[in-house]
Amino acid sequence: MLLLLTAAPAAGEHEVWYRYTVLGYVKDGRGLPRAGQRVELVRDRTRFSYLGDTDADGFYVLVARLGDESTGEALTLRIGAATARLTASFDPTNHTDERGTRVDIDGVRVVERAAAFRPTLANFVGASRR
Repeated sequence: MLLLLTAAPAAGEHEVWYRYTVLGYVKDGRGLPRAGQRVELVRDRTRFSYLGDTDADGFYVLVARLGDESTGEALTLRIGAATARLTASFDPTNHTDERGTRVDIDGVRVVERAAAFRPTLANFVGASRR
């Protein structure tokens, strides 16, 4: 007897519809990068948090596990003394484009730059492949 098994693709956390990325830069009041700064993203509903640190350029990337059902979910971003309330905003029917936002810290001022998310992510991914 011959048994033939085929594998079907499995949906997983590596898929675009299971992740929401928050990235950005942390700078001090003079505009200089803050390397080694702890960054935390908290899902307010579950209190689950995602941690990371800034690199030498003050850049950070946090990838949260948020599925289609999480659109509109409240998130809290903490970087040092700065805190920002965010809303996971994305089209749950779009399973092609990356989901996320860019949030920069300039001194103590938090600035969400959602329109800069895709080019910043593309630059990060391109730089990490070199």
